Amino acid sequence: MNSYLLFKSLHLIAVISWMAGLLYLPRIFVYHVENFENKKTTEVFEVMERKLFNYIMRPAMALTWLLGIILIYIIGIESFSFLWLQIKLVFVILLTFYNEYLGKCVKLLRLRENQKSARFYRIINEIPTVLLILIVFIVIFKPL
Repeated sequence: MNSYLLFKSLHLIAVISWMAGLLYLPRIFVYHVENFENKKTTEVFEVMERKLFNYIMRPAMALTWLLGIILIYIIGIESFSFLWLQIKLVFVILLTFYNEYLGKCVKLLRLRENQKSARFYRIINEIPTVLLILIVFIVIFKPL
């Protein structure tokens, strides 16, 4: 079996899992903020947010990074000289910071210290979509 294709497949599975969480968690925040006065409902959202972030998003992010580094090693460290890969890595770093920001939001919502509106969470929900589109086009077309 070709190890490159195996690790590439696992990398894609991890990316898809991570992206699903990045796209879904802010949507849960929207409903959480809109139902802030209903304690029973917000308790359900808090459990969903915590489990999604800690059991799916964080491990998927770590696997995405690990498998991506393995892929770079397989194709050769000199691949860092490719501008398309450098740009992709910048976007993945941005997604990583976004992921950690969402983790901070999980804590603030749980502690009832959230200052953000449902509209804010709707807007930031578009960040991973834009970055995903850019990453896919860069990786497929390798334009630079």
